[in-house]
Amino acid sequence: MSPAIKQIIERLASWPQEDQEELAEVAREIEARRTGVYVATADELSALDEAERSGIASEEAVEAAFRSFRHR
Repeated sequence: MSPAIKQIIERLASWPQEDQEELAEVAREIEARRTGVYVATADELSALDEAERSGIASEEAVEAAFRSFRHR
């Protein structure tokens, strides 16, 4: 691990929760790009469920989104 990353990790606990979540999202995106696997967040999954329940998205569209999460 690089010294710069170690220093940032040491300071993370003092960051506001919102900033910690933002960093986690960026890290997930980098990991997905490197591995080809994207793991949807609980908020993303909830949004998909809500879109399906509300009729904004069809069951097929929601299922396609879930498939894309599994195969990235």
